[in-house]
Amino acid sequence: MRASVGGGFFAPTPFTEEIEAAGLAFLEPLEGLRSERARSASLDVGRLLGAFELNAVLFGSRVEDAVQLVPVDSPESDGAGGVRVVNVEGETRTVGTELLGRYRWGDVSVTGSYMYVRATEPDPAGPARRDVPLTPRHTAGLVGMWEDHDRGLLGVEAYYTGRQPLDDNPYQSEGRRHVHLGVLGEIRRADVSLFLNAENLLNVRQTRYDPLIRTDRAPEGRWTVDAWAPIEGFVVNGGLWIRFGG
Repeated sequence: MRASVGGGFFAPTPFTEEIEAAGLAFLEPLEGLRSERARSASLDVGRLLGAFELNAVLFGSRVEDAVQLVPVDSPESDGAGGVRVVNVEGETRTVGTELLGRYRWGDVSVTGSYMYVRATEPDPAGPARRDVPLTPRHTAGLVGMWEDHDRGLLGVEAYYTGRQPLDDNPYQSEGRRHVHLGVLGEIRRADVSLFLNAENLLNVRQTRYDPLIRTDRAPEGRWTVDAWAPIEGFVVNGGLWIRFGG
């Protein structure tokens, strides 16, 4: 069992995720910003029961004076608007739990995980609160692996991502739930190994639901929406390993 508490601060910076993607061209000069201040706590409990390993985590945090981008009218932005960084009044709050279970039986291991996250922040458009964009409440994973160091390995993985709110997406306000499946195999013979890796077997792609290109430029200058699902689709790769020298 382990418990922890912490606190700290983060100096204001223009390099938010949106600005790192779009650049500084549409950002107003920084002025009057306060440092973000955070408090956090977590409780971690683990137990071994024979071949089973179980772990549970409870966590929470509060951030005061969190920075957000808000749109402004800017003549330098050539009619496309602009943004400035401000401290939001109120707290950004996160609470959640993560559950992990692992079972080992000889050369076989199975690992399952589940995470619940409730993250809210002040809504820049009004006095109410909103869910933090691109933060799904429910995610889960299941991984099975068989490995023999002399013969090879075979692994299967499945990951679930629940619905998540989107920010400034002209096509929809909520990302859809999706499942990611993958498989990995390797055959080992003396000094030669042949492997094959396949990802996203269901060929889940964000472009199946809406375009990546926006109908107009976002206030911070981006022409693309945020990625909330895989954008590359089904991927497969393989190879041959040859070892020399014994």
